[in-house]
Amino acid sequence: MKNTQAITQEWDKVFPKSDEVNHRKVSFINRYGITLVADLYEPKNAEGKLAAIAISGPFGAVKEQSSGLYAQTLAERGFLTIAFDPSFTGESGGTPRYVASPDINTEDFQAAVDFLSVQENVDPERIGILGICGWGGMALNAAAIDTRIKATVTSTMYDMTRVNSQGYFDAMDEEARYETRKVLNAQRIEDFKNGEYARAGGVVDPLPDDAPFFVKDYFDYYKTDRGYHTRSLNSNDGWNVTSSLSFMNMPILQFSNEIRNAVLMIHGDKAHSCYFSEDAHKNLQGNNKELMIIPSASHTDLYDQMDIIPFDKITEFYNNYLA
Repeated sequence: MKNTQAITQEWDKVFPKSDEVNHRKVSFINRYGITLVADLYEPKNAEGKLAAIAISGPFGAVKEQSSGLYAQTLAERGFLTIAFDPSFTGESGGTPRYVASPDINTEDFQAAVDFLSVQENVDPERIGILGICGWGGMALNAAAIDTRIKATVTSTMYDMTRVNSQGYFDAMDEEARYETRKVLNAQRIEDFKNGEYARAGGVVDPLPDDAPFFVKDYFDYYKTDRGYHTRSLNSNDGWNVTSSLSFMNMPILQFSNEIRNAVLMIHGDKAHSCYFSEDAHKNLQGNNKELMIIPSASHTDLYDQMDIIPFDKITEFYNNYLA
């Protein structure tokens, strides 16, 4: 059983390499013994101990996509950053492959903080995290448990436990949940018989004419040259079918109202997912919590559209709370 996958050393991101930062691959082990692989970006000619940010997401993406773009851009702005592949995905280890866990994936962020805390050029009192899409929820969950995290940004956040247990717009009732559980548990038996885990399929391809607008947005990112990557789950065969079972029964964000450190939540007002950030923000306490709504922005606009992602605001936020 390999704890990591093959690690690619050449530049294979969906965005161009910046000449303003140094880049290298790094790895570290989480509390479950899984080796996580990350891209580390640091500003060239930086001196002294830097503020650092760990970044991951979207849900079903890899570090060569959106999280890497965020990491490189924030490194250009003076931070040491890492974009990591979560457990069981990308170049990170863990078997079975292509499974997610509300517990383990929250731990992934904490393991990233472990790693950053001991780097010679990082100030361990100035560490933040940033989660995109489903990893926005994991980031907020990590902030609720990890007091070392001094500032948290979520971008176009999904609460994966809510959407799996209640469906989009909370349309799933108890009967629907029961039927879903029956199907997924029957799949567990098939997987055990077959000795392999069935995949759910990534973003639908070809795209049906009647696909919801947000599915079309996902297609435009994951299935085109804009964002396609060979290791991305959403670009290819998707998650393990039964991966969502634990999310139906283990809600995250139960103690998000106790987060004392700063939180900035960013979402587009045209995103189908905006209600996740709006509702999560209502539960936060204190005058260091902010919800920023981007006019006319969709869910995936905040993946990679440099004229829409509010990097000036994000930079100001981290400079203020990681000072």
